Amino acid sequence: MKREDIRNIAIIAHVDHGKTTLVDELLKQSGVFRENQEVAERVMDSNDIERERGITILSKNTAVMYNNVKINIIDTPGHADFGGEVERVLKMVDGVVLVVDAFEGPMPQTRFVLQKALSLNLAVIVCVNKIDRPDARPDSVEEEVLELLMDLDATDEQLDCPFIYASAREGIASYTADERGTDMKPLFETIIKHIPAPEGDPDAGLQILISTIDYNEYVGRIGVGKIDNGTIKLNQDAILVNHHEPDKQVKVKIGKLYEYDGLSRVDVDSATVGSIVAISGISELKIGDTICSPDQPKAIPFQKITEPTISMDFMVNDSPLAGKEGKFVTSRQIRERLFRELNTDVSLRVEETESTDCFKVSGRGELHLSVLVENMRREGYEFAVSKAEVIYKYDECNKKLEPFEIAVIDVPDDFSGTIINMLSLRKGELIAMAPGDNGITRLEFRIPSRGLIGFRGDFLTATKGNGVINTVFDGYDTFKGEMNYRSNGSLIAFEAGTSITYGLFNAQERGTLFIGAGVEVYAGMVVGETGRAEDIEVNVCKTKHLSNTRASGSDDALKLVPPRVLSLEQALDFIDTDELLEITPKSLRIRKKILDSRLRMRASRNGSQN
Repeated sequence: MKREDIRNIAIIAHVDHGKTTLVDELLKQSGVFRENQEVAERVMDSNDIERERGITILSKNTAVMYNNVKINIIDTPGHADFGGEVERVLKMVDGVVLVVDAFEGPMPQTRFVLQKALSLNLAVIVCVNKIDRPDARPDSVEEEVLELLMDLDATDEQLDCPFIYASAREGIASYTADERGTDMKPLFETIIKHIPAPEGDPDAGLQILISTIDYNEYVGRIGVGKIDNGTIKLNQDAILVNHHEPDKQVKVKIGKLYEYDGLSRVDVDSATVGSIVAISGISELKIGDTICSPDQPKAIPFQKITEPTISMDFMVNDSPLAGKEGKFVTSRQIRERLFRELNTDVSLRVEETESTDCFKVSGRGELHLSVLVENMRREGYEFAVSKAEVIYKYDECNKKLEPFEIAVIDVPDDFSGTIINMLSLRKGELIAMAPGDNGITRLEFRIPSRGLIGFRGDFLTATKGNGVINTVFDGYDTFKGEMNYRSNGSLIAFEAGTSITYGLFNAQERGTLFIGAGVEVYAGMVVGETGRAEDIEVNVCKTKHLSNTRASGSDDALKLVPPRVLSLEQALDFIDTDELLEITPKSLRIRKKILDSRLRMRASRNGSQN
């Protein structure tokens, strides 16, 4: 049976190409909001970090009605670090709207998400967005998208995909690049005409693949998935099975059942084939589980999510200032929080280590892990993390392999030589270079993932904030040899106390300070960066000795250079392999793993500090 009254689509794109703004307009023009209702921009980006950073981290479900057809829409992340979110939700839909910037064209993540959609044989609609940009080049972008489809071995039907030209910001779409639309009607019409209606047998045994897990403190875990076959009803008995766990069979009862209406979940008594539903009341539910009828328990195959490539140690904070600012500080609390994150983040891995106070957390990239760190920090957790390191593998000949990325970089022409030199030192290989418009050069590198750890800060400094870098995972290859993460050493506090202007004034001659006056410090804490390769100890708590002799000008105020205050990302980028980042709800402190200077020197001589 075909459900002609339903269409299930995902909006996919590279980061910042306008997916979330497009969904906003579809919601507005379908009448989800009242005419006088005040609606925030990017209404789908619901958590604080998404709003602050302007990125989508978690996929979101919504539904609109158009001409008596219910269109279930999933807004997906565009950032490579959250690709696991995209991979799994594509199992819920029958087609995708690929959003491409009318100036930038296809980018690394465009290729990644499109490849996933084509491999699942989904119908594709291409939406060339931002046609209102003065530098828009929609005709060239259309050719580039078609070339990308051919590169990815698209079928003839997929190559024959319709193109829509839109300005999500202005809320308009049209069938050709030359005409100017008045509303989003062309996109709505194309979705209904081109995206297949979901099919299935409503009389067969129930089958729902759980593709997303949400969490609500009142009802607990909420599983979201599409009904492939059968009909689901409230209080119905069912059984949980999993394609990758053949022995799993758990008897459950359907406690609560919801469908999506606009931005809300609404209670329903039953639902059938093609509907995207949310189910609560099943505590054992995991991503990849299939909810089936007890008499026909058959699991739906579930795409294995790409493995993590980068890891970081999360540990109990044991610095001299530990426990003063955090609400949750024990290993048990940190462990419980990390394992709870696995409920909703399918790309994350958490492993116990030999120490009960330390956990190895692996993810898809620095941003992926930094968002977890920031979330925990805001929730009141206090802990320490090590420098991010890549996850190595070994082939059948026991040869060491490491993850590689394709980095696409747009920089002003004047900086291209500097960036080529910087990435060459980090084992990067230049594979393409093309002059662009408006004095911008596009560089494409293949580089080990560890070469990009800590690179973004240096990159923005080198390009004076004018460079754009985008990366996508390119698989494992032969280890490229050792590399230095950082060329400059650290300024290390010599003793515990409170930083004083006189001590800071003397210390700032040695490098760039990260702290100002009146900050509590301890021996072994990093207070700045030197201009040389080796670490230097400084006494920022040093006071001026009082004497009867007054030198000329001694009463003049000491002038301090404003400190360079590091953000979480900058601090994670800065720390070296022998350092930790101490994280509390109020403070970020960089410190040496070994606080005692004599023990640190001994360990350095023995080569065991890392």
